[in-house]
Amino acid sequence: MSDAFAFTIDGVEVPARPGQTIMEAADAAGIYIPRLCDHEGLRHQGGCRVCTVKAGGRSVAACTQPAAPGLTVDSETLHIQAMRRDLVEMLFHEGNHLCPICEASGNCELQAMAYRLGMTEPTRFPWLEPCRPVDASHPDIALDTNRCISCGRCIRASQDVDGKGVFGYVGRGIHRRVAVNGPDLAHTDAAVTDFAMSDEVCPVGCILRKGVGFSVPIGERDFDHKLIGQDIEDRHK
Repeated sequence: MSDAFAFTIDGVEVPARPGQTIMEAADAAGIYIPRLCDHEGLRHQGGCRVCTVKAGGRSVAACTQPAAPGLTVDSETLHIQAMRRDLVEMLFHEGNHLCPICEASGNCELQAMAYRLGMTEPTRFPWLEPCRPVDASHPDIALDTNRCISCGRCIRASQDVDGKGVFGYVGRGIHRRVAVNGPDLAHTDAAVTDFAMSDEVCPVGCILRKGVGFSVPIGERDFDHKLIGQDIEDRHK
């Protein structure tokens, strides 16, 4: 393509097309940039900042920043890795993430990201220990927002893919949280077949389908034998 161009990520030349973000071009080249709020097929939000890179000397979110000809991107410096660990640690300390007893253990992207970033000890920050009611009103779905990391993936999936708007943000600043469009989930038009309720949308154990907990044994789950992002990195090996 005549309009194609190249830029570099950690010294590696990456081809790109006009309109591609840094992350999209990196994924296509088999270079994984950590992320939590971003998901293939959903519009980019740039909320979690785990995908922060240095591009042209500025800190930007790789999922929203357009790639540009000749751009120099740093993604795996010690400083950036430490910043990502801090962000992930803060997400752990803000919620109730009890991995040994969580049914999402092994399928949890937050847990897998912690392992990838070398976070194998308890967070250095004090635990906030939220105490929010679990919404089990729906016949097929339960919500445990004590585990929610406000990634917004369920919001975008419900609005843009399902065309429903079951989820949305309420509150501002540190009080912002994800809520349902009704007094409880049973009083919305949510269905267990919605894309927003699928296993791949919620990165933690917040959206739970009833009757299928622990259906995949420990040892056979998504991240039991591979790092998060390894599928992207394996594409060009």
